[in-house]
Amino acid sequence: MDDRKGVIRETDAEAIRLGRTLVRRARYGALAALEPRTGAPLASRVAVATDLDGTPLILVSALSEHTGAITADPRCSLLLGEPGKGDPLAHPRISLHCRAERLEPGSDARGGAERRYLNRHAKAKLYAGFADFAFFRLAVQRASLNGGFGKAYQLGRDELVPEFAANAELATAEQPALDHMNSDHRDALDVYARAFAGAEGDGWIMTGIDAEGFDLVRGEDAQRVFFDAPLAGAAALRQTLVGMAVEGRKRLGHIR
Repeated sequence: MDDRKGVIRETDAEAIRLGRTLVRRARYGALAALEPRTGAPLASRVAVATDLDGTPLILVSALSEHTGAITADPRCSLLLGEPGKGDPLAHPRISLHCRAERLEPGSDARGGAERRYLNRHAKAKLYAGFADFAFFRLAVQRASLNGGFGKAYQLGRDELVPEFAANAELATAEQPALDHMNSDHRDALDVYARAFAGAEGDGWIMTGIDAEGFDLVRGEDAQRVFFDAPLAGAAALRQTLVGMAVEGRKRLGHIR
């Protein structure tokens, strides 16, 4: 008899949104792989970003043990979720079951992943081009979500890495949009952070845009903001952001 059936809840929209939020907000995580020599578990901390579709991205050195491990056996898992205040075990976290895919230099996939990763981790520009560093996509197979005490879920790949046609257009439209927002509309970014993510402080920057939403960072704090509905195409981005700025200012005005 499998006692876990009484523990795992039925996956609903709230659980899916929480899982996607944890993945998109993460800046660091614990990567677990299998040591080639012994097959024993090996865990390391890694910096994390996401590709347009939500697939986790990592940049690792060939000198590290975990790089050798995922090269020899691509099966791995990635634990995401910050502990926050109080009991660390009371905060949501997600464990992704993945297969590591090395992104070869010069490929379109590598170029897009590198751009998004460095937007998220600007300091990595100092060593991202070194020959002994490599980018990997951690292709999600399934996930275990713990939303807090008594809130355990099993999520499938499609629930965490949804396919949106607009992401193909955003592959080229995203960076100009980011540059524009970060140069000319910093006030709007602060509005988004406060009104839609419940964050505090000024000086937020936008590090990524995808069909489902966008990512904001201020220092070590990262936030995820979802659109009301996924973008139908890149052409809808400007109008959506303008509308959210207007709505956000209204919300903040009511709060005051």
